[in-house]
Amino acid sequence: MSTDLVVRLNDWFLAHSRPLPWREPGTTPWGIFLSEVMSQQTPVARVAPLWQEWMDRWPTPADLAAAPAGDAVRHWGRLGYPRRALRLHAAAVAMVERHDGDVPSTSDELLALPGVGEYTAAAVAAFAFGERIPVIDTNIRRVEARAVTGVQFPRPSLSAAERALAAQLLPHEDHVLWNASSMEFGAVVCTAKAPACGECPVLDLCAWQQAGAPAYDGPARRGQAWAGTDRMVRGKLLAVLRERDGAVPHDDLRQVWDDEVQRERCLDSLVADGLVDLVGDDSFALPGHA
Repeated sequence: MSTDLVVRLNDWFLAHSRPLPWREPGTTPWGIFLSEVMSQQTPVARVAPLWQEWMDRWPTPADLAAAPAGDAVRHWGRLGYPRRALRLHAAAVAMVERHDGDVPSTSDELLALPGVGEYTAAAVAAFAFGERIPVIDTNIRRVEARAVTGVQFPRPSLSAAERALAAQLLPHEDHVLWNASSMEFGAVVCTAKAPACGECPVLDLCAWQQAGAPAYDGPARRGQAWAGTDRMVRGKLLAVLRERDGAVPHDDLRQVWDDEVQRERCLDSLVADGLVDLVGDDSFALPGHA
């Protein structure tokens, strides 16, 4: 079954994959690194134009490393989770200092970069350098849970059994293609909320369908709230700082949100995270832009 699953999904990918800019021939390892960090928890449709802007502005790790960290935050746009911008800057600095300005080519070296986790290290090693390593993201976990394990959703935390299954499914040939195809399939067909089972090329192999498509029976799956959250307020504060040159008086930031306790808590957290600098006694700026 596993061989058929791999072959069919690989064939599906070659015929139906989305034309994302970082999949174009000639994309550098740095371009792939950027795409992987930017795409975490963010739809690729929002990522693509920002990715191109960053590649035009900072085509190499050395170009980003030479800029102030605040520039990365300023040009992060509306991708969300702006600490990723700081992590990208820190990783670029480390590439310059440790790897002569190149993206390191192995998952172990990538994992040693600041802010790089297991998924990103595996994805860049596989897609940029062809390393034979399982890439395990939420889409791949869901595809393998349904097709092989027979459950609607994987459990919230990655398990040893899932790691073993991913390693077992990884083919000796076309392993990079399999990582890409299973991820893409989960993103556009075998989705979380509305899987397009009628379009599935492996429907007859799917253990979840064969079991009658039982509903998920694990821990509650919680959606991500937005309105009124600290994350929303932090985004509003950062938006003001991105639009200004130099330091912004505290009084201007007080106009962003009426709840003083929440607003000041969020501003303090931005400073603590290194996304914002306190300038003097009562002004704030993006790092390096005071």
